[in-house]
Amino acid sequence: MPSFDIVSEVETAEILNASENSERELATRFDFRGVKASIDLKDGVITLSAEADFQCRQMLDIVSKNLVKRNIDPNSIDVDDDCEHSGKTFSLAVRFKQGIDQPTAKKLVKLVKDSKIKVQTAIQGEKIRVTGKKRDLLQEVIALVRAAELGQAFQFENFRD
Repeated sequence: MPSFDIVSEVETAEILNASENSERELATRFDFRGVKASIDLKDGVITLSAEADFQCRQMLDIVSKNLVKRNIDPNSIDVDDDCEHSGKTFSLAVRFKQGIDQPTAKKLVKLVKDSKIKVQTAIQGEKIRVTGKKRDLLQEVIALVRAAELGQAFQFENFRD
């Protein structure tokens, strides 16, 4: 029986490339000349540091643009609501959603079941296995998941006949 897995992963190499490109762009920006600002990647979290709150937001735009260039979906990032203020610097943490959490997995399974497509879904840790009798049914599920707005980027892997 044909099957595939729905996962939510971001490649760490692409995150590294995007953060390095953002650092280079930050060094050449006129509005950041003479300003103490930095973009640091550590343990899969990008930390934006600057002298003002609005500068952190500008740096977030730079990082977001570079993530899109590296084919990382903007829905896969999780940004703090407010900049953290300590001393003379403001900092903002950009985290990446890895894996499908339990509530989102349940929403996905409910979405597939409500669509009346004749497939079976099973939550397996941080991924969802979808099995059906025909490839066309599985492709319908892929189209359904791509159209759904669940606030997270999904990839489809292990497509087997």
